[in-house]
Amino acid sequence: MSVEWLSSVYDWKAGIALIVMVVALGKFGRWLVFKVPAFQGVREQNRALDKERLGRDKYPPLIKRSIRAGMWTNLAFFFVMAPLVVSFEPRPLWRGLFAIVLILMVYDFFYYLTHRFLFHAAHDSRFAVLRFFRRVHAVHHQARDPSHIDSFYVHPVETFMGQALFHVTVLGLGLALGDFHVVSVAIASVVYIQLNTFNHVKFELPGYKLLNWISFKHHVHHIDMQKGNYATITLLYDKLFGTLD
Repeated sequence: MSVEWLSSVYDWKAGIALIVMVVALGKFGRWLVFKVPAFQGVREQNRALDKERLGRDKYPPLIKRSIRAGMWTNLAFFFVMAPLVVSFEPRPLWRGLFAIVLILMVYDFFYYLTHRFLFHAAHDSRFAVLRFFRRVHAVHHQARDPSHIDSFYVHPVETFMGQALFHVTVLGLGLALGDFHVVSVAIASVVYIQLNTFNHVKFELPGYKLLNWISFKHHVHHIDMQKGNYATITLLYDKLFGTLD
């Protein structure tokens, strides 16, 4: 019975399609964005800063370990968890859009809590586990004025936790509310990935007030371990809970 149940809910074809869509949407989105000359200029500026950072001995090995941790975490999601909660079943457009917003905002809420109360726990906490996670996150905070590459300069433990939190959010919501259309999860995944990267980009362009603000706020967070701005998709929860810096 359990095998029959699993075969009825495990849509491996949708899981594979999800991988293809995430990769394709990410590549197409980057290609499209960098067709804008102003954004191409930002990329060149960040590449110059990234080159300087990658020349430091500590950067390449940690980035390699972080990317490896992320790769295995993502593979576990795409091949084990995602096929349980994604499908090709048609949905109304409003439901697909609602699913995208729901996934991102629920994830961001739990990331806010994790970031604020675990990664930024008091340095003198009496709980060893909290001191450990603060030290893990302090690796990423070595970048006081981050550029693009610093979105990958993350301790592997933090990489695993951040990505697992997003994937478990998708899995939990899908099991609780019913499966999602594969396109909704693909778009939510790409937005999650790109915003986590863009937060660290040095972005200063006249006429792009919102993008400048998003980048600036996360750069404020990196000034030291005492700053707010803990959410990563939006700063809504920082506004609600009084931690917007």
